Amino acid sequence: MSGFKRQEIAELIYNKLKLKQQDIKVAYQASKDQIGFFYIDDLLPVDIAKKCFEVFPDKSEMHTLKSLREYKHVSAQMDKHHELLESVIYAFQDKKVVELIGEICNIEALYADESLYAGGISLMAKNNYLHPHLDNSHDAERERWRVMNLLYYVTPEWETKNGGHLELWPNGPKKAPQLLESKFNRLIVMATHDRSWHSVNEVTIDSSRCCISNYYFSDDPLNNSDRFHVTKFRGRPEDTFTNIILDLDANLRMLLRKVFKKGIRKNPHFYKNKSS
Repeated sequence: MSGFKRQEIAELIYNKLKLKQQDIKVAYQASKDQIGFFYIDDLLPVDIAKKCFEVFPDKSEMHTLKSLREYKHVSAQMDKHHELLESVIYAFQDKKVVELIGEICNIEALYADESLYAGGISLMAKNNYLHPHLDNSHDAERERWRVMNLLYYVTPEWETKNGGHLELWPNGPKKAPQLLESKFNRLIVMATHDRSWHSVNEVTIDSSRCCISNYYFSDDPLNNSDRFHVTKFRGRPEDTFTNIILDLDANLRMLLRKVFKKGIRKNPHFYKNKSS
């Protein structure tokens, strides 16, 4: 199965998007005044999707992010992992795929990110979570706006009761979220802007929810109201103490970015591709 090349996988993704284009465009347009999103089930042939899961690295081979904000395992250094995973990630960056998603979401200029800044692969195991947050607004150089988040899930038979599902907070993190299940072979595409609060609820079973992710960038923000911001985390509505701590944390990091435009240190989460 690793014999499937990036271009072949891109063609499969493109054809599925094209087949569902009208329905997913309607879904995105209906939700874009809050958090624009759409999803497609059965994105790739089942054998490819299952192979992605079979070759997914163990969490011990990934970088662990553990704090009050989040607890998950990530990697962008794709040459350390099975070639199929890299092929699938970059298939989403194929020019035809990017342009079609731009057409579906009515965004004129979209750019894929070869460096996989904050993208790549992620794994969430038992007790892992991601608190409500806004993704930081820009790329690493603060030159382009982060506007789309693509999440492709590859864990077979992942059920609602398992947790590890994407939550959108269209009315802000003080209101109830909308749950989008992290179903096997499902692609979720969501807009990222100054109101796109989202989270992942806690994984409840001793198993791994695996995801392949990409971000797209643009020359302009999706909302005219958007301004530069760091990643902002909140606690859940009932967790007042966490809200206070994470609010202080976001304000401090934002203050530092006003002094140090590109941060005190470079975010290590990107693909250090020796062949580039």
